[in-house]
Amino acid sequence: MDRQEVRRGLLGNSELWGGLVGLALGVFVIWAGQKLKIGSINDPGSGFVLFYTGILMCLFAGTIVVAAITEGGPSVASLWAGTRWTKPLVVIACLAAFSFLLQPLGFLLASIPLLLLLLRVIDPVRWTLAIPLAVLAPIGVWWVLKRALLIQLPAGMFNIG
Repeated sequence: MDRQEVRRGLLGNSELWGGLVGLALGVFVIWAGQKLKIGSINDPGSGFVLFYTGILMCLFAGTIVVAAITEGGPSVASLWAGTRWTKPLVVIACLAAFSFLLQPLGFLLASIPLLLLLLRVIDPVRWTLAIPLAVLAPIGVWWVLKRALLIQLPAGMFNIG
């Protein structure tokens, strides 16, 4: 294997890129911890945990980079080969619609159709199971949030919830 092939293999190595991104993130976390003041073990500052978490992140990312260089890894293109994008895009569209409808419709009226759509389209479930789940799950979550935890939820146009 000549140098050109080795270089091409390293540049396409997804584990190498993942490790380098992790290393950069770890360096940023260390910097943020230092900026917040580390303190000492007896008197830790607000950046104490952040700083040492960043060091651990760099160590883990460094081992990934070393393993990627010495052992190789899958190419970036091979990770995305054969990926089916329709279901993730449908979920994203449903969640975007939910976020727009939450305020005007309220929690219950926005959650029930969302859950019903996801239960029938994304991972098809029988209607006899989908309808009770789509109705009872949001009502249960609404009760816990509104009544037990006293969290105010959007009431919507019908003032339900």
